Amino acid sequence: MGIIVWKGKRMSENSLTQIGQISVNAADIPRAVAFYRDTLGMKFLFQASQMAFFDCNGIRLMISLPEKPEFNHPGSVIYYKVGDIKQVYEAFLERGVSFISEPHMVANMGSFDIWMAFFWDTEGNTLAITSDVPNGN
Repeated sequence: MGIIVWKGKRMSENSLTQIGQISVNAADIPRAVAFYRDTLGMKFLFQASQMAFFDCNGIRLMISLPEKPEFNHPGSVIYYKVGDIKQVYEAFLERGVSFISEPHMVANMGSFDIWMAFFWDTEGNTLAITSDVPNGN
């Protein structure tokens, strides 16, 4: 078994290093599928029972009805990386996406700035688009 060094600490290969799937709660699967597939333009994979799956560059996004009442709550914010945040923002506005905030800079990283804009899906989950924007430094 190999060893991974992260932040100066030795970790085994059994450590978490990659996201394989993210689950997002939905109350209405057909409505959520239409939003993620048609409005956001995500690659629809398949639907099985009360779940729908999308591909996001190798990471599966599962939209599903909560399995039990204790799982029925808003999820974590998912940040989708985009090339041109202002262009995607405008395109999503035209498609009826409800934004919480306009694209704005959140951090200067020296040679680039990190920009974000937050929005809601049809199920009340908060999502975000983010982009690394060169700043000419």
